[in-house]
Amino acid sequence: MHSQSEENYLKAIYSIELHNGKSVSTNNIAEKLKTKASSVTDMIKKLAEKNLVNYKKYQGTSLTSKGKKIAVKIVRKHRLWEAFLVNKLDFSWDEVHDLAEQLEHIKSDSLIDKLEEFLDYPAFDPHGDPIPDKDGNIEHHKNLMLSSVDILDECTVIGVKDSSSIFLKFLDKKNIKLGSTLKVISKEEFDNSMVIENNKNNYSISHQISKNLFVKKI
Repeated sequence: MHSQSEENYLKAIYSIELHNGKSVSTNNIAEKLKTKASSVTDMIKKLAEKNLVNYKKYQGTSLTSKGKKIAVKIVRKHRLWEAFLVNKLDFSWDEVHDLAEQLEHIKSDSLIDKLEEFLDYPAFDPHGDPIPDKDGNIEHHKNLMLSSVDILDECTVIGVKDSSSIFLKFLDKKNIKLGSTLKVISKEEFDNSMVIENNKNNYSISHQISKNLFVKKI
């Protein structure tokens, strides 16, 4: 059995590794978990003693196979709970992250398996993130961002890189959601902002927005 704090650290390291593709620094983890670097170092040493992470001073941290297995399991529970909250309890996609953060620590494997069955085995959560299967297999997005789409090309929104409440609420205001078809009308060389067409409406979005939307070209 692992504490909630240990599980949060493993999930954080997994998330950072996924995006960085290399050993994770103490500062990266501290920033992700909004805590002190000294606290991170103490926890990493404990996790290393349990063979959940590889750790060498000044060389960063990485998950062991045992640690990764636990992290993926937590991610699976988190995303299934998000799907349940949105699809069955009518929460909006900007409300469910914090609730799922609490529910992901429930230990019962049989409950999670029944939850997945009840939801008819969803492949993705409400933010477009892939849900690992029972065996921990997970198919990640091909990293095509809206910011990389060429002028006059059309694409479908398949996920968000930033799942913060403030970003999701912004997308709601622009009527951008999973499955939305967007067309890039123009790009501004100065600041990489772009004009897009969505539901026959044209509007400008910043580079900060376009680099946080996963899309698939049509």
